[in-house]
Amino acid sequence: MKTSKNTILVTGGGSGIGFEIAKLFSQNDNHVIITGRSEEKLKKAASQLTNVTAIAADITKEEDINSLVQRITKDFPNLNVLINNAGNASYYDVLAPNADAFSKASDEINTNYLSIVRLTEKLLPVLNSQPEAAIVNVSSIVAFAPNKVLISYSASKAALHSYTLSLRIALERSSFSTQVYEIMPPLVNTEFSKEIGGENGISPEVVAQDLFNAFKENHFEIHVGQTADIYQLSLASPKDALLAMNSQS
Repeated sequence: MKTSKNTILVTGGGSGIGFEIAKLFSQNDNHVIITGRSEEKLKKAASQLTNVTAIAADITKEEDINSLVQRITKDFPNLNVLINNAGNASYYDVLAPNADAFSKASDEINTNYLSIVRLTEKLLPVLNSQPEAAIVNVSSIVAFAPNKVLISYSASKAALHSYTLSLRIALERSSFSTQVYEIMPPLVNTEFSKEIGGENGISPEVVAQDLFNAFKENHFEIHVGQTADIYQLSLASPKDALLAMNSQS
């Protein structure tokens, strides 16, 4: 996959991993469109970058998705990269009274999985019309080994991982040139992960750079940092991988 002269849509591009991805790719001769719920946050992010367009959209809302797709189709018909980065996580004890696990799970499954399926499906005709295109799903290490205090988040990322594999196979067996990437970060030092000790995580710049390198190498499943260790452990002993994931939480 080429690393320059792309038109790229990054969901959740106003902060954290999404912002660093937008920053790195915009610095390398790509036009980047960032979306997010907060127009103020998007404007602030865009002011720090070049060759970036900000479009406020809540990807969990169908009407926002429809408006976004219409705008992309009209104003950015050369869109050839979709990076599904937006996500949500709840940190809770499922055994605690009034944990409200159902509401938390509903929100996370919608944000981290169903909204991605919907946006991807609606943008596939645009992507598949390009001579070279890519879909990137930002998954997580917990897709392999769930975390006991990130229960529904882990489940949503496992669903996303399964969907990504199926989509990749379908496109590989089609006449389209769209490639499917999945990047799996471990704990990352962002505001998003602050509640679960994100200050001990890796820099979001590392995640962005690993994705950039994967484009150059056509490396479709990217295990960032500690994810690589947990992945290898999960192949050898799923039980040990689960214990390792939950040893600190």
